[in-house]
Amino acid sequence: MENLISLVNKLQRACTALGDHGEESALPTLWDSLPAIAVVGGQSSGKSSVLESIVGKDFLPRGSGIVTRRPLVLQLHKIDEGREYAEFLHLPRKRFTDFAAVRKEISDETDRETGRSKQISSVPIHLSIYSPNVVNLTLIDLPGLTKVAVEGQPDSIVSDIENMVRSFIEKPNCIILAISPANQDLATSDAIKISREVDPKGERTFGVLTKIDLMDKGTDAVDILEGKSYRLQFPWIGVVNRSQADINKSVDMIAARRREKEYFANTPEYKHLAHRMGSEHLGKMLSKHLEQVIKSRIPGIQSLINKSITELESELSRLGKPIAADSGGKLYAIMEICRIFDQIYKEHLDGVRAGGEKIYNVFDNQLPAALKRLQFDKHLSMENVRKLITEADGYQPHLIAPEQGYRRLIESCLVSIRGPAEAAVDAVHSILKELVHKAINETIELKQYPTLKVEVGNAAFDSLERMRDESKKATLKLVDMECSYLTVDFFRKLPQDIEKGGNPTHSIFDRYNDSYLRRIGTTVLSYVNMVSATLRNSIPKSVVYCQVREAKRSLLDHFFTELGKKEGKQLSTLLDEDPAVMEHYTSG
Repeated sequence: MENLISLVNKLQRACTALGDHGEESALPTLWDSLPAIAVVGGQSSGKSSVLESIVGKDFLPRGSGIVTRRPLVLQLHKIDEGREYAEFLHLPRKRFTDFAAVRKEISDETDRETGRSKQISSVPIHLSIYSPNVVNLTLIDLPGLTKVAVEGQPDSIVSDIENMVRSFIEKPNCIILAISPANQDLATSDAIKISREVDPKGERTFGVLTKIDLMDKGTDAVDILEGKSYRLQFPWIGVVNRSQADINKSVDMIAARRREKEYFANTPEYKHLAHRMGSEHLGKMLSKHLEQVIKSRIPGIQSLINKSITELESELSRLGKPIAADSGGKLYAIMEICRIFDQIYKEHLDGVRAGGEKIYNVFDNQLPAALKRLQFDKHLSMENVRKLITEADGYQPHLIAPEQGYRRLIESCLVSIRGPAEAAVDAVHSILKELVHKAINETIELKQYPTLKVEVGNAAFDSLERMRDESKKATLKLVDMECSYLTVDFFRKLPQDIEKGGNPTHSIFDRYNDSYLRRIGTTVLSYVNMVSATLRNSIPKSVVYCQVREAKRSLLDHFFTELGKKEGKQLSTLLDEDPAVMEHYTSG
């Protein structure tokens, strides 16, 4: 069982080394789940003397005002034999055998964190003491509660200390050691007051009564020690600390413990309670209770550690691998990340991931609908056919068939297909850009490097712009080709008209009868619909060839060319990590 306390001690030291001491930190807080005993008391309550009595050594700073300004995690280790010594977590290879030097180092380390002001800090100091005269135990000595600020302290010091103490003792895994002086009214005890706030039923509070020997003559603390004045789940324990005169004379702690035992054994009021009084009994009782609590919490601690490991491994995986320092390594890292992005982008186009199907929707729905909206039949109304035919004849009426009129009618219809063709190119361009955004967001490696993420996105968009321009040229050429050369076979297969068109004595503008113009309109509409059906199939081929195919083949080619020209410093800039992430993981 004693090994359990040692295990928790190691975990607490690891938490502190990793910046986890129960506040907001970069890591899941394991500290809060570890059982600990927090020592709470007002100034001059005898708190420091109780701790020194349990340890059996003078090692805590003394003086007026607030002496303890940082939490002191005191880990006691019982050894079978040998000289007593102490070690600090921040000085891992230095052993202190002179406990006056331990006292000085506590003060110095406090000043390193808070400066020489009288400010407080929640960052703990870890002190381990190895001695044959202690029990295995861990205590957290918190700053003494105060009611007024002294010179050099901010006005908020009273609430600052109270908030710090409360932040420790309100956690359900914290055992509260409430120190109260017997020569003051228990109702005014700072320790009892704040303990009652966080533990109203007294289920995890141990009451310790100090200065019993300094009570006024004719008074005693029996009602308190028997739990009649203020009941806790655990029995109250009385202690008799060394007097200031004893401290000044450096009275031996072992001798002081012996005198404490004699006091309770020989004082009639406390004789019946002597077996559970004194600092030695307090240390043993706390050690035993801490072991029991740790044992009951082990499954929860183990579960939290396993969960934390899983979360941290996932986080490390998300953050990516470390980057080489040399230019070649950086260039390789950038190329590898770009390759991953490019592969994800292709998967969207090829149907492995969603998004590529939207391009087919452009060809199967959007383009046909746009061609249908052109309404060639309205364009080839009787009035428009007559107008274009007569205009094409000019001053010389046609002799056999109005060929120029046919050409003008067909061209005026076909040129309107340029609009749907351009719209198809632009629609596919928008989808390709949207898939770039998706692929960038799905490339986990890019999240680590915001500058590279922006550069890759911009390079991809620039490439898509160039591909769109080329696609637009090629696609419109298809329409222009249909306008520039008509399919002769279509007209050769039409039945020849013997009648050349009405009475030649009539005016040129009235020379065509309605039935003849209607047949011209029908013929042109049939031809235009044939060409429209052809372009409906060829436009998607051009778009895919010039945009989709090229996006799969060479989306980042230009970026790679420019990348090869960059120097080491420029490559480093691309691999600058997200400032928010860096601050998050360095501030802890």
